[in-house]
Amino acid sequence: MGKLVMDKKRTLVLGYPIDLTTKEDALKRVTTVQDFMQIVTINPEMIEFAQKNQEFSQILKDADLIIPDGVGVKLALKFRKVNQEQIAGCDFAKDIIKNAALNGEKIALLGAKEDVLSLCAEKLSKEFQQLDIAYKRNGYFSNDDENQIIEEIKQSGAKYLFVALGSPKQEFFIKKCKDYGCKIRAIGVGGSFDVWSGLTQRAPEIWQKLGLEWLYRTIKQPQRFKRIFPTLPKFLFKVIITSSRECEK
Repeated sequence: MGKLVMDKKRTLVLGYPIDLTTKEDALKRVTTVQDFMQIVTINPEMIEFAQKNQEFSQILKDADLIIPDGVGVKLALKFRKVNQEQIAGCDFAKDIIKNAALNGEKIALLGAKEDVLSLCAEKLSKEFQQLDIAYKRNGYFSNDDENQIIEEIKQSGAKYLFVALGSPKQEFFIKKCKDYGCKIRAIGVGGSFDVWSGLTQRAPEIWQKLGLEWLYRTIKQPQRFKRIFPTLPKFLFKVIITSSRECEK
């Protein structure tokens, strides 16, 4: 790993590392490194799952860059008296794509339905006219297909891989890319292809600035309520208890 990746400041939230960085510095690290890099946009749901799944837990702990995506993580850091900006994974990944287009670097898109993927690729190509999408495939494949897909990605020459399979599947797939020997910078982007295609609208900017995009999305998609609650309150409760114990020591 290059020096930019090694010289990083981190803190722990419930035992899981979070990089303390600005969006600009994080982007510089991603675009400068020459080796494999797994980028995780961490949120409370991921940490909760990691506490129940050892393999996923290790993936989070081994990730090269872990940015605080969820507002719950930002609140957790505040409880620890750490003032860290929330870095929206959707925006951060888009900045990587913009940089790749400017520098003539190839990218790969993996995930979502075929129509969403095609529209996403079309919209990105229109927005960034020099963008080279060297590989794209929808997210409907079996575990038996993974090695072939990874080989295709490797042969495409893509420098950046954007995986929209949802967590934890996307993080498991990226880890497999590492095990396969891919020298690629990879980030799990969840539902970002739906946003980039224009099929799903982001929250208004004022909601984003107030850190309430999660609430806006829950109002628009009530089915998300079961996923967020009780996960978010339980997560914050654990953080408060842990922080209190640390203060007592």
